[in-house]
Amino acid sequence: MLFSNTMLENVSSLFSFSKNCSSNINLSVHISAHSKIKRIIDIIGALVGLFITILIFIPVAIAIKKNSQGPILYSQIRCGLQGKPFRIWKFRSMYNDADQKKHLVENQAKGHIFKNNADPRITEVGHFLRKTSLDEFPQFWNVLTGEMSLVGTRPPTPDEVQWYNERHWLRLRVKPGITGEWQVNGRSLVDDFEEVVSLDLDYQRKWSIWYDISLIIATIKVVLHRKGAH
Repeated sequence: MLFSNTMLENVSSLFSFSKNCSSNINLSVHISAHSKIKRIIDIIGALVGLFITILIFIPVAIAIKKNSQGPILYSQIRCGLQGKPFRIWKFRSMYNDADQKKHLVENQAKGHIFKNNADPRITEVGHFLRKTSLDEFPQFWNVLTGEMSLVGTRPPTPDEVQWYNERHWLRLRVKPGITGEWQVNGRSLVDDFEEVVSLDLDYQRKWSIWYDISLIIATIKVVLHRKGAH
């Protein structure tokens, strides 16, 4: 089975999460969200990424299916630019009932993010996919459609966003990215949400096309060395 029942839900399911992804704060859009050059780089990068995804799809799919029951791809509603909800795509790295068992797992992170370094919901193959970041490759489709960018902030879940204060909302002034300051500066080693927000706001202050390119190059190095991955 390629898709789970969740993936086959009607598009209207997005609107059921809109309330948690919205805010009364008048959130202006960062200049990077309007950059045509950034968008061109995103499209080129997405096409390259999707080509690689096609090449690795069959071996990754076989490994996922042999390791555990469930779909090959996993999708989840996330909050993007200005809190707009969208459906993110990944190779499934957890057991099929992981979302239902989230409340049974201890959150080792501080603030409005969730992380457990020994999460029992992650499959054996899933650990490999996460260490190598192969689970992220289907997100190049989100980049191609314009819901995400190659570089930005990691898109939060609606249940995280509903607790945001005004400072936290500022991180959603940019498009969510496959990589960004958080991935380059620690990845899963950063477990304090306030530090994640500081990194995201720092990215907005530093942003330029060349800075995006430098983060993409740095991300490739981090992934190859598996720095900060669990």
